[in-house]
Amino acid sequence: MKAVFDVKPGSGYDDDITRRYHFPARSNYLEAAREAVGDWVLFREPQRNGGRRAYIATARVVSVDRDPEQPDHYYAYVADFLEFATPVPFIQEGRYAEAPLREILNPNRVGQALQGKSMRPILTEDFVAIVLAGLKEALAPENALRLGLDFPPADLPPLAATPGLAEDYDRRIEQLLVNRKIRDANFRLEVCRAYEDRCAVTGLRIVNGGGRAEVQAAHVKPVAVGGPDVVQNGIALSGTVHWLFDRHLISIDEDYRLLVSHNRVPSELRSLFRPANERLHLPADRKLWPHPAFLAHHREIFAGKAA
Repeated sequence: MKAVFDVKPGSGYDDDITRRYHFPARSNYLEAAREAVGDWVLFREPQRNGGRRAYIATARVVSVDRDPEQPDHYYAYVADFLEFATPVPFIQEGRYAEAPLREILNPNRVGQALQGKSMRPILTEDFVAIVLAGLKEALAPENALRLGLDFPPADLPPLAATPGLAEDYDRRIEQLLVNRKIRDANFRLEVCRAYEDRCAVTGLRIVNGGGRAEVQAAHVKPVAVGGPDVVQNGIALSGTVHWLFDRHLISIDEDYRLLVSHNRVPSELRSLFRPANERLHLPADRKLWPHPAFLAHHREIFAGKAA
């Protein structure tokens, strides 16, 4: 059964929603988590603690295990985490995204209805509608070229408000969520937007006549070894710089300055790089900068190759 897990910025739980969700052993929470094993969940930020009051991502629950350090808490472990390039508002045009909330006639009572329900089931048709809204930019045919998609997802029209139709969509939506091309397109959209289509290393922003940026979205820690598809594991790089970065001929230090294997990178390329004493071009929002843990992983391999 699909579910919604609320995530609060700055909460005291041991969350890393790309891998795990931490929660107290309340019976309704544990039931919701266990019912979701093998199925998909939505992560939603409430307004509290500066949250966006929106559904921000989805992931597949693979297991639920007791916290060995806190026996009165559990972890729901997830895989295939996918962040929405377009966060989906909790309410749009006066309509709540979750069916039980739409049945509440007095909007002032919605908050009360959600108390103690930070983990709750969601209908398949509501899940499908939210996912399609969250991926609408990545799936839009007019964005296919600039996002590197060689096919338009024409078989995913807007969802009609018919429960039976949602069941037909369910399998196709789940296939979409693990489709590498779709995930890469969504990742590229998020990363290039955060960096304003500008290469972090050269500082150059080149956009062709069709609106496609020359810059690419590089994973800092590769997906093949557990790197998630999130902006904090991404960096915008031009094609040649991306090639150097993936082969660990360049890396990034703790102060977000460039590290270069000088004996392996031609001087003609080094002349395009930002000065060694300058920080790379990074997103205006510091929360979107590459995470230190992912950079450390990349740097470790860089150091091994340079040795």
